[in-house]
Amino acid sequence: MAPATAAIITTGIRKKIPQKYHVEWLSAMLWGGVVMLAVDHFMSGEIVPYPPFLTAMNNPADIPAMLGEIATTGTAMTLAVFAAWGIMVLIADKAEKLRQKKFVSLKA
Repeated sequence: MAPATAAIITTGIRKKIPQKYHVEWLSAMLWGGVVMLAVDHFMSGEIVPYPPFLTAMNNPADIPAMLGEIATTGTAMTLAVFAAWGIMVLIADKAEKLRQKKFVSLKA
């Protein structure tokens, strides 16, 4: 849920973010994570193609554990994706500045 929420938000605001931040990279990383998590949850039997869809919803006593896992693991995974994206943006920015510096020195 946490990566999906972040993916929806970043997709919705991507046109408002300057291109230099490469928010399309973040969206792609988050949506890829959402797909992989869905496959993982389906393969492990945590989600099923019939109601109530989430197997933890079959037993109300399991709901707090499910929400706790979303809050801790999902949030940690989402933050890790944001950190990786931030590093990618920093590297891309440094590479672009280096490329421009070399281009200017070649012209002179």
